[in-house]
Amino acid sequence: MNHILIATDGSKLAGKAVAEGIQLARELGSHITFLTVTLPFASLGDQHAAFAKLPKTVRRQTLDYLDAEADQTLSDALSAAKTAGVSAIALKVENRQPHEAIIASAEASDADMIVMASHGRSGIKAMLLGSVTQKVLTHSKLPVLVCRSAD
Repeated sequence: MNHILIATDGSKLAGKAVAEGIQLARELGSHITFLTVTLPFASLGDQHAAFAKLPKTVRRQTLDYLDAEADQTLSDALSAAKTAGVSAIALKVENRQPHEAIIASAEASDADMIVMASHGRSGIKAMLLGSVTQKVLTHSKLPVLVCRSAD
């Protein structure tokens, strides 16, 4: 296993997946690509009706804030990898469908595995909320290591 893609959204649980992925990469001598997926500006109005009603400048400021948060998430992950002595790069991708971006990025970077988090929702909660992780598991041809927490 030479290359691991670790998907992170900056959440506490995703931080667990980052830490687990770094440890795995260190033990295997693999390098890492950290990935975060952001939504394109235009898609936020489509997916969130209340957001679409805000003035364009407010929407842009919100997206700039979210973009800065994504940059900080990647910076923190790179720092943790460096501290562990693991070679890593960061990648930020805009896509309306995060699972598609994760799979495409893993394939494009010749990753051998995807590491990501899941809240472990089941039943009606999982049906209503959907799951990026579930979609990656369903559609990826690569092995996926899921770090989860029941909720």
